Amino acid sequence: MKAESSGSRRKPDGRAEGHRSGHRAQPASHRQHGSRRGRRTLVVSLASAFLILGISAATGIAWDPFSVSGGSKAQAPQIGQPWSVTPSGRTPATRSEPPTTIPSATALARPTPAPVEPPTTPGGGMATDPKPASAALPFDMPSAKTLRGSRRLVFAHYFTPYPLSLDNEPSERDYYTRNYLQPGGESGKHERYGGLLRDRPLPVAPKSGDWELANLREEVRTARAAGIDGFSLDLLSLTGKNWERSNELLDAAASVDPAFKVMLMPDMTSLRADPVALADALARLAAKPAAHRLSDGRLVVSPFKAEAQDVGWWKQMLDRMRQQHRIEVAFVPLFLDYGSHSGEFSPISYGFSDWGSRSYTGQEGGTSDARRAHSAGKIWMQPVSVQDARPNQGIYDEAGNTSTLRSSWKHAIDGGADWVQLTTWNDYSEGSHFAPSLHNGYAYLDLTSYYLSRFKTGKWPKVVRDTVYLSSRTQFAHATPVGAQDLVMRPREGTATPRDKVEVLSFLTAPATLRTTTGQVKSSHRAPAGLHAELLPLRTGTSSAQSERQGRVTARVELRYPVRDSVKVQDLQYYAATSGR
Repeated sequence: MKAESSGSRRKPDGRAEGHRSGHRAQPASHRQHGSRRGRRTLVVSLASAFLILGISAATGIAWDPFSVSGGSKAQAPQIGQPWSVTPSGRTPATRSEPPTTIPSATALARPTPAPVEPPTTPGGGMATDPKPASAALPFDMPSAKTLRGSRRLVFAHYFTPYPLSLDNEPSERDYYTRNYLQPGGESGKHERYGGLLRDRPLPVAPKSGDWELANLREEVRTARAAGIDGFSLDLLSLTGKNWERSNELLDAAASVDPAFKVMLMPDMTSLRADPVALADALARLAAKPAAHRLSDGRLVVSPFKAEAQDVGWWKQMLDRMRQQHRIEVAFVPLFLDYGSHSGEFSPISYGFSDWGSRSYTGQEGGTSDARRAHSAGKIWMQPVSVQDARPNQGIYDEAGNTSTLRSSWKHAIDGGADWVQLTTWNDYSEGSHFAPSLHNGYAYLDLTSYYLSRFKTGKWPKVVRDTVYLSSRTQFAHATPVGAQDLVMRPREGTATPRDKVEVLSFLTAPATLRTTTGQVKSSHRAPAGLHAELLPLRTGTSSAQSERQGRVTARVELRYPVRDSVKVQDLQYYAATSGR
């Protein structure tokens, strides 16, 4: 979403209303984000597609410290997961666009031409059966009471085009497998860039009854267990499947946990409503118990790319909410160009946010942005991101393994942000997802729980279990696909220099020796207690690592997707795994 920004829209899950384009630039993926300082035009168009052949679920991984010194086995699809980032002063990342069309009933029912084995966990179970967080994390999660007692809030940007399932079919033949992960899916419309997606949600078993509501409840439970306070809901449209899913998400949240809230985020790169129509639609959602309100009762509305309309337009919307619906609004505009627009929006705003940068070298503006907002008497919502790679836009940001995640969290903490928005929860077309996925398991979400705990409590969690995380790409940054793909991703202007590294991130209770294997090369290094990141050269083959102390192995992790020299589809997302799950 946005931190550095890529603002492109995504397709509605429903498959396919356009969603973000720079966050919407014109819809691209979901965020098109203008880079923070010197923001430039938004990148519009999101989606990337990929091809998955033999699949095994990847386990989750957690990343650690902010300092770096310096993959597991399993048949993996040869696909690429792009990232796009727009650091401050760099070309802003924009949101990716949502699918342009929503799969029809006929398309959803279409049999898969070549069944794929359902993804499973290493133990053979469905990929959605994680180990309890109490045993999977390197630290003990603070209690829900402690986390909710904090004035600091954490929201995850929810993108409606990509729910856990689009058709309630077994994963080996569902819509994701048939049409989004394969280059030839949806009648070949994504073949030019190798397929719409490079990753997907962890597969879930088909359900009886209202399976869509049941799956949304599952996502709420997953986010809540990670310590997240709520979703920031990307409103791509006011009718159709994305609108229906938006309503269902609010219902799901209320039924799972009344304390889990949904912040309304009209996507101004996608919506074409006038002030009256938007106010009336928001009022309908505001009637639902899960709609996020301040303690004084004001409804929080945080439009994506608020500068798409001028202040006068927004005043009409706010007046309509107040006069016609008797709803007072706490307006928190999210800009793709915060520096150029915060002054004019200040009189009508409760707080500010922006989409941010997706490169680890583009996070410096976060602290000054928070300071600027606070000096104006506003709260600041800081974007925190993992990575960004958009095959269908031909652009990506260099995230430096988990460096972007760790750096963006560090700036949110050090800068005194009031709220954080994880950009994104599930925009698979941008490769920016924190939600558990086929290739990353719970790795990025587990790591976020660590920083989230520090952000909300003011204290770094104590490491009580040795845990090791690995991350790397499955191909080299400059590899040229040998298949039919002719639109390849290039680094976004201003992003960090692309690199080919394996990152070993360790959380240790005491110093230990880390023994690693990358391809055919074995090595070792000493790691201190606490968090430590070590970089190793990327090599073909699989990577693994284990921590040893006094002759005993205390943790072991393997990246289940091998690195290949020759690839059919470009996939520049970083895959991650954790020893904890």
